[in-house]
Order: sequence, then structure tokens, then C-alpha cells
Amino acid sequence: MRDFVIRISQLGRQTDSSFIVIPQNGQNVAWEDDDDPIVPDADYFAAIDGCGREDTFYGMNASYDIADGHSTPEYISKEIQDMCDIYKNADKVVLSTDYTTNDEDKIADSFSKNNQKGYISFAATKRNLTEIPFYEPYQKNSNNITSLSNAKNFLYLINPEYSSKQTLITTLKQTDYDAFIIDLFCGDEILTASDLRELKTKKSGGSRLVICYMSIGEAENYRWYWKSSWNKKAPDFICPENPEWEGNFKVKYWYPQWQEIICGENGYLSKILEAGFDGVYLDIIDAFEYFEDQQATLRKP
Repeated sequence: MRDFVIRISQLGRQTDSSFIVIPQNGQNVAWEDDDDPIVPDADYFAAIDGCGREDTFYGMNASYDIADGHSTPEYISKEIQDMCDIYKNADKVVLSTDYTTNDEDKIADSFSKNNQKGYISFAATKRNLTEIPFYEPYQKNSNNITSLSNAKNFLYLINPEYSSKQTLITTLKQTDYDAFIIDLFCGDEILTASDLRELKTKKSGGSRLVICYMSIGEAENYRWYWKSSWNKKAPDFICPENPEWEGNFKVKYWYPQWQEIICGENGYLSKILEAGFDGVYLDIIDAFEYFEDQQATLRKP
């Protein structure tokens, strides 16, 4: 997985030298489990601009049996912070997403705690990231945002419930977020370079970053690359469906066929670059843990 992220970064920066790369979760991919002290891989850190993290202070996922809007258990939160601090101390930006629901006190607490840690944060009111929250961006400003380190806030919206791409663009333009993390598509409509030019100006007039979400550790059966024949017989690199997210399937991300879908001449990354996104937000980095767990199970007597 580490090599995969580095490859994506190298390809992106061949087209745009300032292309931003942000892996989400799986922070420990950057070092070996038995490192003591922890020594992050230098090539990996050189390839990325920051890291994304979910559930830092609020809203663990179903595997922890804790609903959104509840505080992340202190021992898990500390583990998350310890890993994120390794990135922050290396001058990488930490983008923290908490799942607070619409509770204003929890939203305020999330922003306060993340700010104290030096993380840029987003308090999501829904885990499926379908809506723009009711509140104003934290530390709203009219500054021009020319790099990730300039940003004071961001919007994470990858499943927008809008009837058309134009409605989405019109709505997003009326916000003052310093950065968007959004999908390449709105429904079946792909975002174009013209669309991106509209989105890169905040309501207040300053410039903002627009970063594209892309899952590289799971395949999604609603994406352009999914073949109908896979519904009957999936290729070897497709693994079982994620029980927590319908239509999402773990992938053997090291297989050439999958890497071609992501990095090939007409692959996912090329579409993102063609549209003019400022960078990519790479999800399911922690897929490596899924396969490590599988191997550990097979080794048991």
C-alpha cells in the first residue's frame, strides 16, 4: 500500500508539481509494526502532504459498537492522536473528521479539541457525508488558499443528495470553506475543468482548494470502471463485500489490473487530473490491515 500511494503521488506530480496527496486512516502504513522508536518511511512522507483521520474525538464506526455522536473511547482517541502527531511533527497537515451528528455542543467540542491539537477539522452531521452542515465553517476567512497548510477548515462531501451537478456546484459556490473534499462525479455526471474553475473561489472571494476523493483499497460497484460481468463472477483481485458499506469490495490493491484502473492511461487518476483537481484524498489505506489479519489467521495452527 505504501508503494501504491507513492506511485499515485509520482504520477500526479508529473502533471502538476503541486498536486496534493492525502491518505485517509491507516497512518501506521508509514512504518513497520516493530519499529521502536517509530521511524516513518522517508519516501512515503515525501510523497504526501498530510493525512486524513476519522473518529478522532467523536463517532466510532460499527465495528466498535459505538454510534455516531458519541465520544471516541479515550484509549482509542489517544492512539489515533499519537499516530497523527507523528505526521504533524513532520510538518504534514492532519485533516480530522469527527462524526458528531447535529449536536451543537459536540460540534463545538470537536472543533476545540482538534484546534488544540493543531489539526484542521470537519464535524460531520452524517457519516455518509451527504450534506453540508448547518453551521458556518470553523475559523471562516477570506484568505487565498494556495496550499494545504494555508487551510483552516474543510468540507467533506462525497455523497451529495442533489438532483443535478449544477445544483451541487451552485450550492458549493455559496460557501466559504477553504478546501473541499468531493467526488469526481455527481450521480452519473463527471465534474469538468469548467466546473472546477467555478468551485475554486469562495463566496467571500478568496481562492480555495478542491480535492478529489478516491478509494484505492476498495472497489465500488457503482463506479464507471465496474463491469456488469463482475456481478456474476468477479475477477481475482475483488474480495468479499464490506458488510458495513453495501456495494464496496476490498481489493487486492497490489494486483496490476487494479493499479491500472487507478493509475492507467485512462484510469481514475487521469480523470481527476484532467478535471483540474488540486489533489486526491485516498481512502481505505487501512486495507493493508485487512490482508495482514487474513495472513495471520492462515498461519494459526
